[in-house]
Amino acid sequence: MMINKRLIRLCEHSKKYMVLTVLMNWIALLCNISIILWIGEFINDLLSGTPIALPSFLPLAFLLAGRFVSNLYYGKFSALASEHAKVKLRDQVYEKLLRLGIHYQDVDGTSSFVQIMVEGVEQLEIYFGRYLPQFFYALLAPITLFFVILPYSFKAALILLICVPLIPMSIIAIMKIAKRILKNYWKSYSNLGGTFLENLQGLTTLKVFNQDHARHEKMNQEAESFRVMTMKVLSMQLNSINIMDLVAFGGAAAGTIVALLEYQNGQISVGHLIVIILLSAEFFIPMRLLGSYFHIAMNGMAASDRIFKVLDTPETKEKDSERIEPSMPLSLSGVDFSYNAERPILKDVSLTIAPNKLTAIVGESGSGKSTVASLLMKNYTPQKGQLHWGHASYDAISSSHLYEHLSLVSTNSYILGTTIRENLLMARPNATQKEIENALKLAQLDEFVRSLKEGLDTPVGEGGNFLSGGQKQRLALARAILADRDMMIFDEATSNVDVESEEAIWEAIYELAKTKTVLVISHRLASIKAADMIYVMKQGAVVENGTHDGLYTAKGEYFHMVNKQNELEQVREVV
Repeated sequence: MMINKRLIRLCEHSKKYMVLTVLMNWIALLCNISIILWIGEFINDLLSGTPIALPSFLPLAFLLAGRFVSNLYYGKFSALASEHAKVKLRDQVYEKLLRLGIHYQDVDGTSSFVQIMVEGVEQLEIYFGRYLPQFFYALLAPITLFFVILPYSFKAALILLICVPLIPMSIIAIMKIAKRILKNYWKSYSNLGGTFLENLQGLTTLKVFNQDHARHEKMNQEAESFRVMTMKVLSMQLNSINIMDLVAFGGAAAGTIVALLEYQNGQISVGHLIVIILLSAEFFIPMRLLGSYFHIAMNGMAASDRIFKVLDTPETKEKDSERIEPSMPLSLSGVDFSYNAERPILKDVSLTIAPNKLTAIVGESGSGKSTVASLLMKNYTPQKGQLHWGHASYDAISSSHLYEHLSLVSTNSYILGTTIRENLLMARPNATQKEIENALKLAQLDEFVRSLKEGLDTPVGEGGNFLSGGQKQRLALARAILADRDMMIFDEATSNVDVESEEAIWEAIYELAKTKTVLVISHRLASIKAADMIYVMKQGAVVENGTHDGLYTAKGEYFHMVNKQNELEQVREVV
């Protein structure tokens, strides 16, 4: 009942602490039993007129001290059991996410993963620290108590032992209903968390389009749905507690009545009657407490199902990587790719990115330019065709080895909410001050950093929101420069930045192209005129390739794109 073997195997290190928790609980029970037996004998001695000596109280003091120490260590071992389990589970999920990379969103949304890693794992604290130890203790305690009461009253001991299993039977009956309710509870909770995160991230956009009220109403509906589901969970828990209390008090009462009848018939003494009455409650307390932990543990089990869903997600197993030859060209040959069967993105794409040259890919939005960058970063695998870097096939190159030679700067390059220095050191943790300054100078961000009071230690805000769009892009560029990879991909790296920043970034790109392999994906045709090779894409296919002069003279697709952009620029100048 509620013993998830896989979960226990996963947190193997917690086992010894769970065993110690059970042991401490059992020692505390033995101390409690001994105290009650002492009280029973003390009452019998009083009634019989036996003199009470002061040293006879010493065992009582010793037993009370033993129970105190046992309870103290019970709490300590319980906390250690849950602590190791939580750390292990979070490590497992985090490592899985690292292996899945950007494909983690195929499993679930970001907000759902946050809930799993935080609250979902926290729910399992009760499972490992309380529920599992209590489960085994609840089996051990009634048997111990049965043999203690047996010499005084066989009938009372038997009735108490028979009534104890009625509590787990009631738990099992509730379990089927609880599973369904808790599954819906977590689904509702996840939906609400996802909506809240989305609204928070898009708050400015919602305000601009005056849609914040509509989204507020939607979130209210989801919050109400979550409230109703929460009340169902609480109602289920309350009703089950009432059932368990009825069984526990009823069983204790039955055992007490039998003991009273035996006392009335003169079969047991008053001291032994009090022992049976006091221990009859102890019979049911462990199982009753197990029932209380059960509901919280069920919540944790529902969370563990979501954790296992993540851990069971198939992942591509990478073999030993073929070595990359940076001095060799990188090529795509006859590549077809689509995100779904209905809409092909790339069709028979073949192109070559020469070493230590600047190669550009241009085309209208939706032509497949950024998809080529995603394939080069191994974010996806083509359905047809091959990618090679020199003699090494992309299929045989591990992602970790690829990223040692390749870096990407795009409009989505993320700036961590720490400092400028920490964002830069992410690329190379052991970088010297001079190397950092050179990277900033090449990205033309050095003057801006020097103007700041805290310099490199200036906080940049969440997602870099204390910086302008151009400053964020130049910081991402400086970070990529500091990484010093053999090849750099710039995917619309100058989109949504001011003219000054755009010029600075292009100057840095052309400077880098003197010593590195550079691939530029850009909508700004005027900026890639000096590229060594330009590939023109249209509707997922490469339709032209060559230098700027050659393509413009051919008066094909590139020629029309350039003229169209020139006309738009002239209109802007007039305006």
